[in-house]
Amino acid sequence: MSLAVAVVGAGGVYGRHLVPRLLMRGHRVRALVRRPGSTPPGAETHVADIFDDLALRRALEGCHAVVNLATAVPRPDQPADFTRNDRIRREGTATLVAACRDAGRPRLIQQGIAMVHAGGGETLLDEAAPMHPGPATASAIEMEAMVRDSGLSHLILRGGLFYGPGTGREAQWLAAARAGTLAIPGDGSDFASLIHVADMAEATALAVDARNATGALLVIDDHPVRWRDLYTRIASLTDAPPPPTGAPVRLPSFRCSNAAAQAALGWRPFYADYRAGLAA
Repeated sequence: MSLAVAVVGAGGVYGRHLVPRLLMRGHRVRALVRRPGSTPPGAETHVADIFDDLALRRALEGCHAVVNLATAVPRPDQPADFTRNDRIRREGTATLVAACRDAGRPRLIQQGIAMVHAGGGETLLDEAAPMHPGPATASAIEMEAMVRDSGLSHLILRGGLFYGPGTGREAQWLAAARAGTLAIPGDGSDFASLIHVADMAEATALAVDARNATGALLVIDDHPVRWRDLYTRIASLTDAPPPPTGAPVRLPSFRCSNAAAQAALGWRPFYADYRAGLAA
């Protein structure tokens, strides 16, 4: 069934991977962007900031589904200032929810983060695990609560740590390895649950079609990785020696399962783990 799908933040890295997949499935895509000229080919452009209630309502009229990808997460090579991203999650989500109610109550698919399940040690966590607010996760947890309490049909996709084309993440890792500055956070025993941006986009496109899927799903690859194993692998790709431990720990450990997303969406990550994704 062809649907009218609005993608908020369509001009970003995630959106540029998602929009072609929606078009390929026969959907009519409205790309909501902050600036003209950043729309992926084939989509209908609407200039609408997530804080602009009137522009959002006009852009969402007649849509069956809305996918909210709006973020302002700093790239790995930028200062770690999350002020604007927190505001988008809190104020922007509230504005978007209100616009959805006024525009016919389309189904809302919201980008979340798997890092809300920080902690757990060696335990493989699922969507029922407690969420832990912290500097990196508090606004994401508040955002989820707004979506859950909105009265809208919704699905939250808790993505892992992005890497892949356009994200800049593996480029930064490899550059640091070549320069001899790559260092493992702490003792390297903490976990990260990663997701290649193309796999995240594929899961999101499937979520648009899976209209009975509700609640929240963890969208991550099959094998969470310890930082020491990931960074040692990256160093080996550049023929650099194994990196030292002891770098500052900037992210909480999170080791999660994608079993529910696989079952609900009929999805499997093409890049099963970091080794496949980095080889690409």
